[in-house]
Amino acid sequence: MKIDIKKLAKTVEELEKIILLQQQEIITYKERYIRLLEEFKLEKLRHYGTSSEKNIYQSDLFDESGVDIEGELKDQLDDTIDVDGYQRKKHPIRRPIPKDMLREVILHDIAEYEKLCDCGAQLVRIGEAISEQIKYIPAKLSVVQHVRPKYACRPCQENVKIAPMPSLLLPKSIATPELVAHTIIAKYCDHIPLYRQQNIWDRLGIDMPRSSLCGWLLKVSELCEPLVKLLRENIITYDYTQADETTVQVLDEVGRSNKTKSYIWCYRGGGVRPSIVYEYQETRGGYHAEEFLSGFKGYLQSDAYSGYNFANADDDIVRVGCMAHARRKFADIIKIAKTTNGFAREAIKFFKALYKIENEARDGNLSSQARFHLRKEKSTPILKSFKTWLDNHLTKTPVQSKIGEAIRYTLSNWELLNNYLQDGRIEIDNNLLENAIRPFALGRKNWIFMGSPSGARAGATFYTLIETCKTNGIEPYQYLCSMLHRIRECITEEDYKKLLPQFIQI
Repeated sequence: MKIDIKKLAKTVEELEKIILLQQQEIITYKERYIRLLEEFKLEKLRHYGTSSEKNIYQSDLFDESGVDIEGELKDQLDDTIDVDGYQRKKHPIRRPIPKDMLREVILHDIAEYEKLCDCGAQLVRIGEAISEQIKYIPAKLSVVQHVRPKYACRPCQENVKIAPMPSLLLPKSIATPELVAHTIIAKYCDHIPLYRQQNIWDRLGIDMPRSSLCGWLLKVSELCEPLVKLLRENIITYDYTQADETTVQVLDEVGRSNKTKSYIWCYRGGGVRPSIVYEYQETRGGYHAEEFLSGFKGYLQSDAYSGYNFANADDDIVRVGCMAHARRKFADIIKIAKTTNGFAREAIKFFKALYKIENEARDGNLSSQARFHLRKEKSTPILKSFKTWLDNHLTKTPVQSKIGEAIRYTLSNWELLNNYLQDGRIEIDNNLLENAIRPFALGRKNWIFMGSPSGARAGATFYTLIETCKTNGIEPYQYLCSMLHRIRECITEEDYKKLLPQFIQI
């Protein structure tokens, strides 16, 4: 039997092509499997695990994998510490009880016969040992009566006179500014929904229906709108602001399902007396941020969400990335990884070195100019080496893998991530704003949804005032009480400005 060599060679060639295609298909499926497994582990971790990144640095392994790093820089990236013996973890120091808190003194003294010495002399008091505990006293309620005497002329039986009613926060309502402030703080600061507040009042024997509480919040939020407007202007007129957004479920939106997600946009800026403004919007469209920041000129810091791309075409705005978002992608990989080595842990070393410099500036209370020069001296070389490391590992990681995604995210946003070096006032990340959004996220887990668009706008107003108070070191309840007592008297913009958390006299 004669063998056709050409035909056989063609058959072999076709078989080799089929095998190659199958191998490529197997590799694709394998990468997809790894990707799905990583996503499953991350989703499980988000639901049941901790979101903290404090343990991701617990590795003393570092392998540059072909990247040459200078000795001094390598020392900055190395997180090992030589210690003789071991280090004992310090217990946190308890904050002292405030001195102005009312104290109930209970004296525990020895008996009179015990105050005599064995020699017969009288013992002399040389000091005392004091231990303090905190006693809880349930809230006390009081009623404010507005009494207005009436006067009339007895002979004429006419000319009746009575003093006018003072300007009340909510006329014809039983709510004082203190009660309204308590309701606001309970819901938006302590995350207690209104129906639970109603149950608390019921236990105290007070008829306080949820509808009344809701009505107070809606009306007061309208009164506070000029304050929010001024806080927005404070952000716009300054040349550095941060922006972020998060989801919220709002009922009864026109033309939308109750299951459709809406958004709360958040902005922070204003310099040494910063403002934080929440804004409710139905969608995540970038035009909301563009409208809010209309007229803004300066540095805009955010994550890499495309909704902020409008700033790329504006010569007056310089976009700044968030290093924490880039770090988080590597940190997530470490949380689900079973090994103590790997590309993710190598990348985290660079982030740790960068944040160590930020801590140095913060602990040293450096001025913005000093922080600018510190970053130029120490952060720039680290970022240069990090870029080399990223480029070196780009082709070593599958595109669909989590580590590949993290490396490509960092590289694609590299210019934005480096822009914080341009000004010492700019933070390395968006964490200050994310910390302001966190209370909203905690509250969302309790009240789950907002009952209406007007309720969502009211919530945005109160979160604005509360978080602006916090960032300026003002106690929110005291601020609300003081502000609500005076807001009805405001006429001009200057009157409202005096009631902002940054300027109010409590």
